[in-house]
Amino acid sequence: MFSLHDYNYDLPGELIAQKPADSRDRSRLLLLNRETGELFHHEFYQLYDFLAPEDILVVNNTQVIPARLLGKKDTGGKAEILILDYAGGQKKAGNSGFVCECLVKTSKRPKLGTSIFFDQELKAKIINSAQDGIYTIKFDCNGDFESILYRIGMVPLPPYIKRSKGDHRSADDRKSYQTLYASQKGAVAAPTAGFHFSEELLEEIKLKGVKIVEITLHVGYGTFFPIRVSDIREHKIHSERYSISQEAAGMINRARARGSRIVAVGTTSVRALEYSSDNTGNVVYGSGSCDLFIYPGYSFKVVDAMITNFHLPQSSLLMLVSAFAGRNKILKAYREAINKRYRFYSYGDAMFIVP
Repeated sequence: MFSLHDYNYDLPGELIAQKPADSRDRSRLLLLNRETGELFHHEFYQLYDFLAPEDILVVNNTQVIPARLLGKKDTGGKAEILILDYAGGQKKAGNSGFVCECLVKTSKRPKLGTSIFFDQELKAKIINSAQDGIYTIKFDCNGDFESILYRIGMVPLPPYIKRSKGDHRSADDRKSYQTLYASQKGAVAAPTAGFHFSEELLEEIKLKGVKIVEITLHVGYGTFFPIRVSDIREHKIHSERYSISQEAAGMINRARARGSRIVAVGTTSVRALEYSSDNTGNVVYGSGSCDLFIYPGYSFKVVDAMITNFHLPQSSLLMLVSAFAGRNKILKAYREAINKRYRFYSYGDAMFIVP
């Protein structure tokens, strides 16, 4: 249960989705009963039928920023920067600059003081270094930094989504690699379970009486960071900034008190809820950094049901859903999804794990 190899499975490469479904809510939905292990095949829009009017649907409203920047060092060599902590960065007066942690990719390890140029309006300098290729970068620009970032930056797609130069889908990723309710800028990866909600489905769910509660967890690079220890209990997860309002916490706690289900959309919502709750399961409002690593043996305090995508082998996300439903049941569900040709990962299909 604690060995990294216990969370491996074989996935045919052609099942890794390279683009979203033609319609958000027409992706497939595999329903898993976490008690019995029974599996049922549906389409995502049918989620409406499986929600009760008293349910609370908790969504993560983080917004993916165009955090990937391509530039050149002062020596002329190519440089790539991935902004990691946009939400925790420090803006200069007048928004003409920005300081934050970034990943830096160059042919040779960059030195402190190295300058990187992106265009005539934006340049950067390395002012500090840390582990794993993470540096503190100071950006300077002629104009508003955020406006320039959104003009020249690129969406940092996961490495398993391939885009060739001139690929017509690339222009759509800023829209499709984003939930419809994304509003709080700061993520470098999307809470992909939310991709499946269309405006029509969200409205129908609200009309049914289901309360939709928004919280924020800015998904970080740690989502793609591989686990490099054989015993998963030794893994340290990267922290991510979260925020839960007093209103949101109150709605969730009142619903729990009356026995309503808390349905979390995505592993990020699950982590934020479980991290922010006290020993009795009450969610405590506030902001901070979440570094909760959930793996089998964890006792869930808040979440009753979960909507999630299909996750990479040996990933912390696969371990989280295994903690929720049981490793054997999850791997059986994944085998069934592979046999039925479900689409996997960020742009893929979804699961609904119910009590």
